[in-house]
Amino acid sequence: MVSYKTPAEIEKMRQSGLILYEAMKAVKAAIRPGVSTLELDRIAEKVIRSHGAVPSSKGFEGFPGSVCASPDDIVVHGIPSAQVILKEGQIISIDITAIKDGYQADMARTFPVGKISPEAEKLISVAKESFIKGLQVAKVGNRIGDISNAIQTCVEGYGYGVVRSLCGHGIGKEMHEDPEVPNFGKAGHGLRIREGLCIAVEPMITKGDWHVYVASDDWAFLTRDHSLSAHYENTLAINEDGQPEILTMPSGIDGEDL
Repeated sequence: MVSYKTPAEIEKMRQSGLILYEAMKAVKAAIRPGVSTLELDRIAEKVIRSHGAVPSSKGFEGFPGSVCASPDDIVVHGIPSAQVILKEGQIISIDITAIKDGYQADMARTFPVGKISPEAEKLISVAKESFIKGLQVAKVGNRIGDISNAIQTCVEGYGYGVVRSLCGHGIGKEMHEDPEVPNFGKAGHGLRIREGLCIAVEPMITKGDWHVYVASDDWAFLTRDHSLSAHYENTLAINEDGQPEILTMPSGIDGEDL
C-alpha cells in the first residue's frame, strides 16, 4: 500500500536527505587509489551519526555495512571490505541510506577513481542524465511508468543496458515502500503520481548486457558479462505545487552537485 506523506513528514525526510548529502560529499572527497571500501564506509557512518542519524543499511536483513560500495561490474550491494582496495581507473558506486526521527532518505552516486576512460565517464554521465529525464516527468497527474519509460528511452538511446531485476521504490518510515519504480516500462502505465508521494528514483545502467547475477556472498549484484555499471539515485517528494523536490540535493539538480 502506498503511503502519502504530509508536509511535516517530508520535512523530516528532507533533514535525512541533507545528512546523506553531507555523507556523500565526505565519501567523494576520500575516493582515490589505495583507499579501501571499508574506509569509505567508516567515513560515511561517522558523518551520519554526527548528525544524530543512523545508517539504516547497517544490519538491514543482515547487511554488514553502512554503505553499499560497488566497484566496476558490481551494480549494487557491494559489501565494504578492508580487502577491497581501489585502483586507478576504476569506478565505484556508493549507495547510502539514513534515518533520523523515524524517516529515511536514500542516495547513490558512481565516482571515478583517479583518471578513468572516456567510456566510463560517459556511462556515469548517462546514468545522471537518465535520472534527470525521469525527474522531469515525476509530476502530479503523470504515472510511474512515465518515469520508467523516460529513463529507459534515455539509456537505451546511448546503446547501454537498463538493469531490470532491480528498481527504485517508495520510501518514508521504511527504506523500501510501495510503489516500485522500475527503470524500464511503458509511458502512461502504473500508479498515478499525486501530492505526498515520496520515491527513490535510481537508474542502474550497464555498458553491456543488462542481465545480472548474485555473487556468492548473497548480496552483490554483478553484470553477467562483467561490463561496467553506473548508479545514480535521489529521494524525491512530490510537493503541493505538483512538482518533484530532490530531498537529497539541497541546491537541486542545477546547484552544487555530486
